[in-house]
Amino acid sequence: MRPSAPGSRTTRLELYFDLVFVFAFLTVTTLTANNSTVRGLVQGLLVLALLWWCWTGFAALGNVVRTDQGVLPLVAFLTTAALFVLAVGMPQAFVDQPGGLPGPLVFAACYLVVRAAQVGVLGWVVRADPRLRRRWLLLALPPVVATVLLVTAALAPQRFAGGQVEIGVRLGLWIAALAVEYGVGLLLWGTGWVVVSAGHLAERHALIILVALGESIIALGTGSGFVTGLPLSWPVILAGTLGIVVVAAFWWSYFDTLALAMEQTLHRTRERAARLRLARDAYTYLHLPLIVGVILFALGLKGQLAEAADPLTPRWGERIETLEVLVLYGGAAVYLATLVILGWRVLRTVRWPSVAAVAAVVLLAPVARQLPELIALGVLAVSVVAAAAAQTVVDTPRRRQVRQVALEEQLAGEVDQTRWRGEHL
Repeated sequence: MRPSAPGSRTTRLELYFDLVFVFAFLTVTTLTANNSTVRGLVQGLLVLALLWWCWTGFAALGNVVRTDQGVLPLVAFLTTAALFVLAVGMPQAFVDQPGGLPGPLVFAACYLVVRAAQVGVLGWVVRADPRLRRRWLLLALPPVVATVLLVTAALAPQRFAGGQVEIGVRLGLWIAALAVEYGVGLLLWGTGWVVVSAGHLAERHALIILVALGESIIALGTGSGFVTGLPLSWPVILAGTLGIVVVAAFWWSYFDTLALAMEQTLHRTRERAARLRLARDAYTYLHLPLIVGVILFALGLKGQLAEAADPLTPRWGERIETLEVLVLYGGAAVYLATLVILGWRVLRTVRWPSVAAVAAVVLLAPVARQLPELIALGVLAVSVVAAAAAQTVVDTPRRRQVRQVALEEQLAGEVDQTRWRGEHL
């Protein structure tokens, strides 16, 4: 294993690993769409939170060691297989179905394999330092406790007679497992972990946001009967275009200035503990609601496209259902609100246009409940585009400076790489 360096960036192996998360995110969306109830939505969000913790473990690991060197590619292939089985087993993560392996237990076992691989590599890295080796136990214990809770969730409810009691106990144990993992994550300052490369950490999280946005694009074309089986119509084209507009506004709101500004702030934070807290808050924790917002929107968009493609649906669609409003408008509100919190946590500034956009989306949700589906989607698209445009105008001085610094960094890196290649290749 080779240690990482301050200037390291994302490796191709990490991009390969993210391909499994494309499938995992898509599976979460599909399963929740097929179980369009509040309970199905809660279960989907719990699975998503568990997936996110698996991913953040590999983001932290890639910041400490070079994931494409030595034995680590083999470790990555093993965990990729376990993560794939975990994603395949999502339909049975909560309820075992007869005729096969015990789904909840397989899900818990795969989760343990993924987390054990991460913790094991970190243990190998700190093996020569007795102080860090003792603190490493803070990282080794939570996956075991969380897995025990997941296994208990799979087995213990069988002793209860009532269906609601069984569901409540199972969900409670899942929440407890997440509380253990995320709670110990708040104590990472005591484990000796440091942010080796701010650029790598920022790039990894930006790429996973791209994965989530890409999943919402996939949802555009995989609605029931959308691509095959039903004729192409103007409602389909309009619904698809509006969906792309919203996703593009999401991309612009994050990547145009905010992502660059956050990375530059992390680079400038030299003090070790302060940098670790900033990375933990802004990336490990606050990027999860960004993912949740995108996935919720993708879930609502999946239903919108299926309705628009049906020839029996009225031109502007049926009146939108309450759950669809919740996931469409709620997803956008969560995404925009998280951008506001990120702006305050990292840049110490209140992004008032985004605050106004969150308020507008929340206030428009009850109005949208009375509108046809395409009109409701159009209102949401106008809202998020207006928010992105207004925030860009307000950010003009900061935007110009941040993007200029990013361009100069890119050009300097290209000059150094060109010089090295000319001398050695």
